[in-house]
Amino acid sequence: MNVFCRFFLLPLGLFSSSLCGPALDSVFAWTLCPLNVLLIIVDDLRPSLGCYGDKAIRSPNIDQLASRSLLFQNAFAQQAVCAPSRVSFLTGRRPDTTRLYDFNSYWRIHAGNFSTIPQYFKENGYVTMSVGKVFHPGISSNYSDDSPYSWSFPPYHPSSEKYENTKTCRGPDGQLHANLLCPVDVADVPEGTLPDKQSTEQAIRLLEKMKTSASPFFLAVGYHKPHIPFRYPKEFQKLYPLENITLAPDPQVPAGLPPVAYNPWMDIRQREDVQALNLSVPYGPIPVDFQRKIRQSYFASVSYLDTQVGHLLSALDDLQLTNSTIIAFASDHGWALGEHGEWAKYSNFDVATRVPLMFYVPGRTAPLPEAGEELFPYIDPFDSVLELMEPGRRVMDLVELLSLSPTLAGLAGLHVPPRCPVPSFHVQLCREGQNLGKHFQLQDLGEDPHLRGNPRESIAYSQYPRPADYPQWNSDKPSLKDIKVMGYSIRTIDYRYTVWVGFDPREFLANFSDIHAGELYFVDSDPLQDHNMYNDSQGRDLLQSLMP
Repeated sequence: MNVFCRFFLLPLGLFSSSLCGPALDSVFAWTLCPLNVLLIIVDDLRPSLGCYGDKAIRSPNIDQLASRSLLFQNAFAQQAVCAPSRVSFLTGRRPDTTRLYDFNSYWRIHAGNFSTIPQYFKENGYVTMSVGKVFHPGISSNYSDDSPYSWSFPPYHPSSEKYENTKTCRGPDGQLHANLLCPVDVADVPEGTLPDKQSTEQAIRLLEKMKTSASPFFLAVGYHKPHIPFRYPKEFQKLYPLENITLAPDPQVPAGLPPVAYNPWMDIRQREDVQALNLSVPYGPIPVDFQRKIRQSYFASVSYLDTQVGHLLSALDDLQLTNSTIIAFASDHGWALGEHGEWAKYSNFDVATRVPLMFYVPGRTAPLPEAGEELFPYIDPFDSVLELMEPGRRVMDLVELLSLSPTLAGLAGLHVPPRCPVPSFHVQLCREGQNLGKHFQLQDLGEDPHLRGNPRESIAYSQYPRPADYPQWNSDKPSLKDIKVMGYSIRTIDYRYTVWVGFDPREFLANFSDIHAGELYFVDSDPLQDHNMYNDSQGRDLLQSLMP
């Protein structure tokens, strides 16, 4: 942040909507006081958080962020797997535009030289920094996390990352295994630390350096947990006694589920402790006692993640950066915990596609802190009594992760990139998602917070590829050349409609005349999406009404 803002406006309490970033229509104000951006990306986190109404989860630090934020209740990923989702929301393009449905190509070469969120901020005078898992590592980000395009200097990856899938989990036999369930004594693991702890420490170091910078910063911090394996400090298990763990409310494979829609959770099966269960393929099921252990470890991983977010936000407070920094918090996709007899992601169901999404904007979603006031003091999830914190404001409209790119640009006072033409492979900078800025302006208009537009007019799209009509070994993560079917899904406030159609991976072309299967779930009467009405008379009537 420039010297004028840091030493004159901030001490006077003038870093507010009257002068700086929240005055989105003031180019002069933004030039004086550009807002920093802290983007927190979590891996495999469904909305199992207190702020989303899950009373069993201890997530006090994320809940505290939500209490100062605008929280989107119905946000959805565009594909429920890491690399395609991240490339999609970081470029602002759908998977059919990035042409990434697997992990095996770099969009700039494979589809088009599309700009990214951090690249756009970098080109507009920001110092852009990446810590942890932001882009998916490997070919999908050119083995460089899209450097040097997106980042001002090389991204940071924790040195202990390389142990995530190795034999570091001590089993009942006293030996080390590569297990799914992996509570650890941190002092005993390689390097005596864990990746997310290292990422938090590095992010805080970067914030300390940027406090005195004359340039605004864009810092993206990517956390690994609750991604598998569930490798987390073992003390977090105490927050979730096994006897208190309930099963998914619908743990059976629905009778009307088309086989092509089912995800056989092959990556779970590859873990040593799961292999020892000798489960049938593809439908399992997993024994009830082990289901409880999986859910316990997922929830414990979420609380461990919460502590890392808490330490990071507390440091932002300590450095007096909360009054000049936008905070965006999102997950790349959800994760099934036994619903529909499924585990992991790899589907179009809400449990796989729905994600937490919230934005803190100083002076807009919460009042600016007074001198010495802390907005985000660290809260210990082990405290016996935790204060229940309601989200600052909720938006019920359905939104897409695609909106992250234009929304951050608008909130920071940058020009919002234009809508993409069709096709847009030749266009470097454009967006396929909506700018959510209108939701942040309603507070100023004095409107009833429950009357924000018409949620019935909002739609979210997701998709998922399959190699065949029936579950097989590569159904969850088919390589591009093996994709034969694509499931396109439309989620509205009333229903989720998915059609599985033939797909040509050489031409990247879906054939909507070649329908393999369909799904239709009415959300009001079937919120868990267990009863497929696609072939029912009520379903046919609805589908007929949707035809042009």
